Amino acid sequence: MLSRSIRYFSNSAIRAATQVAPPTLQDVVIIGGGPAGLSLLATLKNSPKTKHLNCTLIEGGSLDKVREFATNPPQEYTNRCVSITPKTIDYMKHKIGSWDFIHEDRIKEYQGIIAYDGQDADSRVEFDVNSIGKDNLAAMCENINIQASLLAKVESLGLEDTTTIKDNTKVVDIINPLTPDLENHDLNEIDEVPGTGKLDWPIIKLSTGESIQTRLLVGCDGYNSPVRKYAQIESRGWQYNTFGVVATVKLQYEDFRSVGWQRFLTTGPLAILPLSEDNATIVWSSTPELSEILVKVNKDIFPRLVTAAMVLEETDLKYIYGLLKENPDDLSAVEEIEWRMSKVPEVVLEERYPAAIVSVLDGSRARFPLKLSHADTYVAPRVALVGDAAHTIHPLAGQGLNMGQSDVIHLVEALEKGIDRGLDLGSTLVLESYVSNAWPANHAMLGICDKMHKLFSTDFYPLVLARGLGMKTVNFLSPVKDMMMKSISL
Repeated sequence: MLSRSIRYFSNSAIRAATQVAPPTLQDVVIIGGGPAGLSLLATLKNSPKTKHLNCTLIEGGSLDKVREFATNPPQEYTNRCVSITPKTIDYMKHKIGSWDFIHEDRIKEYQGIIAYDGQDADSRVEFDVNSIGKDNLAAMCENINIQASLLAKVESLGLEDTTTIKDNTKVVDIINPLTPDLENHDLNEIDEVPGTGKLDWPIIKLSTGESIQTRLLVGCDGYNSPVRKYAQIESRGWQYNTFGVVATVKLQYEDFRSVGWQRFLTTGPLAILPLSEDNATIVWSSTPELSEILVKVNKDIFPRLVTAAMVLEETDLKYIYGLLKENPDDLSAVEEIEWRMSKVPEVVLEERYPAAIVSVLDGSRARFPLKLSHADTYVAPRVALVGDAAHTIHPLAGQGLNMGQSDVIHLVEALEKGIDRGLDLGSTLVLESYVSNAWPANHAMLGICDKMHKLFSTDFYPLVLARGLGMKTVNFLSPVKDMMMKSISL
């Protein structure tokens, strides 16, 4: 049971609940204005069953760039892109209604994935969505495009009386108003703390000096979630000691096959995923040392290096990495790459590998640490966790945003059922169905991605042989491939 006040964004002492000025009362407070938080707010306000709820979204940063993107997007693509499944797209179209506000010309649907082993290019699996009777496997979209469409949807509803968005506003305290002598009460069955005249709802103190007390507090506030810490929910996992490097690149030509490419190198998988026309986004998971090389290397070398990493033997790549480690601007690496690439027949390059990369967008390269985490539960009395606050996943399967969207779907379903039954939305009786529906599927996906990462990051020869045989077998067995594609495209 929660029994204390916790401060996460300030170094000053924790205040007792009795010192807090009378707060504004809300039904739902959402912490975090990323895709998960905005999706939850937009869904709640667009649903006939929940649109009457008084909701506040709090975001520490500014949403000005998100609003500007909605009306005047830049010509160049941003480097934070995500893969969205047909199920996620369908939900945005029909449940949220935000698809009407998205820039569809900046979204690229793709029909397949070609994945192959870095130790043996013949060990590959080629997924083609046509075999399961669907038009697309998924679509690539910029994060900010999704955010902008969700924010535009919320602001188009004209529900200002029950909807508040506070950006440039930081959470200073999250306070539990309960006192120690009330620890034996069943707080799920009461709204008011006996003998105090206070609600048992969490109190959020803001950097503006305001305070809000809410029936339900939802943490969409990322891996280091203060809401999760407030609720005393344990999160388990580990750092991978690898970094993801992202960049926006130009291809030599538009890939008419509209597929995503992924090569499993022992340093980590490298994916090239299509954007519109001849643009693409890359996600390269690598060691800390290599990731530093990738973000620092000369901009004329980087495109050739990515192209080479999709084609050359790993022994060749290690030699090139060694040159660039000493000097990221060593243009002799270009000659090395071109000489080694010239040994690969042109017809092989065209038939078996993605289009060559010719340039990288200035300022688009960035790196971030990769980790796995999963909260023991997603709920506590009057608290729910959504998205990265509940789970973080390796990007090799491109499922992070879709898992967060699935969380939103299950949480809103739980709240709608609670309203139908006349229940308190912050009670665990309402919230339990959310975690029971969302947690197992997320745990399974996390486990699959973790095992894949470990399997493909080894050069232990018996395992290399086994995984190569496995990939060839899967590629040969169409029913198995179809089953995998159906699960990916959900």
